[in-house]
Amino acid sequence: MFDLSGKVAIITGSSRGIGRSIAESMSRAGAKVVISSRKAEACDNVVAAITEAGGEAIAVPCNVADPAQLQNLVDQTVATWGRLDILVCNAAVNPYFGPMETMPEDAYDRIMNCNVKSTFLLTRMAAPLMAKGGGGNIILISSIGGNQGSNTLAIYGISKAADSSMTKSLAIEWGSRGIRANCIAPGLIKTDMSRALWENEKLLKNVEEGTPVHRIGQPEDVGGVAVFLASKAAAYITGQTIVVDGGITIKEPA
Repeated sequence: MFDLSGKVAIITGSSRGIGRSIAESMSRAGAKVVISSRKAEACDNVVAAITEAGGEAIAVPCNVADPAQLQNLVDQTVATWGRLDILVCNAAVNPYFGPMETMPEDAYDRIMNCNVKSTFLLTRMAAPLMAKGGGGNIILISSIGGNQGSNTLAIYGISKAADSSMTKSLAIEWGSRGIRANCIAPGLIKTDMSRALWENEKLLKNVEEGTPVHRIGQPEDVGGVAVFLASKAAAYITGQTIVVDGGITIKEPA
């Protein structure tokens, strides 16, 4: 039910953190994976680790804010393995931490271009190839911040809310052609991107005490969920956002 043998998967932002966990998890499930982030050396290191573990992987460096590099990512994948079955849009940025009132406009543009426009463009490039190959899976990585207000991460949250909305439309548009689209919304996961949050001792303590499982998440907590959504086990699930947050968003406020 969870076997991905013979499948080819692109995972953006997969040189570290959640993206790397997803790539490694899909590789263990049998998929051939494309490792992609802006830095070639970081991608090569992940490919080496996956290959050493017995998997198949290639590195295609890509800045998702550049449409030409997005197209090259898809083209190189098909040139290498002849098909594309799974697309995981994980790459995202958050260059600003603070209120909207003082947010520079260029920071807003960078977030929306990297986190929303790139996903729109990449899914539009990938979906026709999936449909031509008989179907596939699109997985967008969102955040519980997409369902919450914030005085420090507002625009990032808006970009993540867009992921959830886009997922629904992708599922409707491509469902008749054999493509499912789903979204994962992690809570606080211990990654470099969220370092400012989990290195704040007071905030970390509040999260741990307010989460039913009494800990923050690890990247591997998300990897298995992505494998599930890409597999036959989730064959009747599409257009959904799966929250992976240890239960913090369902707990009654203290």
